[in-house]
Amino acid sequence: MDFKEIKELIKVFDKSELNKLKVKDSQFEIALQKGFENNVQVPVLQSKIQSSVIPNVIEAPLVEKVASSEKEILGKTIDSPMIGTFYASPSPEAPEFVKVGDKVKKGQTLCILEAMKIMNEVEAEFDCKIVDILVEDGKPVEYDMPLFVIETI
Repeated sequence: MDFKEIKELIKVFDKSELNKLKVKDSQFEIALQKGFENNVQVPVLQSKIQSSVIPNVIEAPLVEKVASSEKEILGKTIDSPMIGTFYASPSPEAPEFVKVGDKVKKGQTLCILEAMKIMNEVEAEFDCKIVDILVEDGKPVEYDMPLFVIETI
């Protein structure tokens, strides 16, 4: 995909009603997402192409996606189904939904993700044991970001 195609893709995406778009090719990957930063919509660009290929001047505002975790993850994970803020408990005074070492049943609430002032419960899709919790309470998470390391039971 060349620079002109990328610019055209950004223009079409910006005019569309889509909130996310991800395009993968053998040598190229781009993920666009409309978000809110100071009430301005900002597409997100992620690319495996060397930066020298794309000129420094780009008409649309772009933000490079940075790796969310430097820690190596061993085992199966439960990933974030959306962008939002991670909450380990239903309220600041309440105990956490799960702790490391807990065995959880299918349908049990693991955490809450807040997105646009809506609280969304993340539930276990199967019986498992929590090996590690990868996100701190109150921290932002991205789509498909690992939240928990688990062992299936």
